[in-house]
Amino acid sequence: MSEVKTLAEPARGKPGRDAVKRAFDVVCAALGLLLLSPLLVAVALWIKLDSTGPVFFRQERVGRHGVPFRIHKFRTMRVDAEKHGQLTVGRDNRVTRAGAFLRKSKLDELPQLIDVLVGTMSLVGPRPEVPRYVAHYPADVKARVLSVRPGITEWASIEMIDENDILAAAPDPERAYLERVLPEKLAYAARYADGHTLCGDVAIILATLKKIVTR
Repeated sequence: MSEVKTLAEPARGKPGRDAVKRAFDVVCAALGLLLLSPLLVAVALWIKLDSTGPVFFRQERVGRHGVPFRIHKFRTMRVDAEKHGQLTVGRDNRVTRAGAFLRKSKLDELPQLIDVLVGTMSLVGPRPEVPRYVAHYPADVKARVLSVRPGITEWASIEMIDENDILAAAPDPERAYLERVLPEKLAYAARYADGHTLCGDVAIILATLKKIVTR
């Protein structure tokens, strides 16, 4: 796995704007974890009853300034899934019965509210990648994208919500990801890093909820 060097550059944007964004994240994440706790417990029980393994899937991702962290997600695959690759393509047979629904509904992402609360993630921001794919970021884009905290959702997540189906149609899914999907994600991420606002974050959150409900 490729190593990712920690970036020394300070985050772009005004300190005041960052403080407001962080306060918004903390309040929303804390309320979300509190209000959604019955649902989170129910999903956890379903995962345990459906397949052998832990409730959470923990994986190293690259965070702000290139600092690695271990993301929280509900486990949606068999415990040995990563031995067969890090991309999920189409109707992947590694996905559990519960996992198929959790992925479709995006409920598997809810535990990332923990990451938001502790400060390794934000509600809105570029999706955090594994080091293997961050190593393919162009240097100038990498500095911009990693200048902000990664997020649970962003415009790329909304526009490319069926990314797995796109990869399933490609003869070489990994090449398709590196040459087609990743550059498009980075374009969205760089624009967000250069000009994010709290109102823009709220709009992305609402658009994400609408997309999930209307799928």
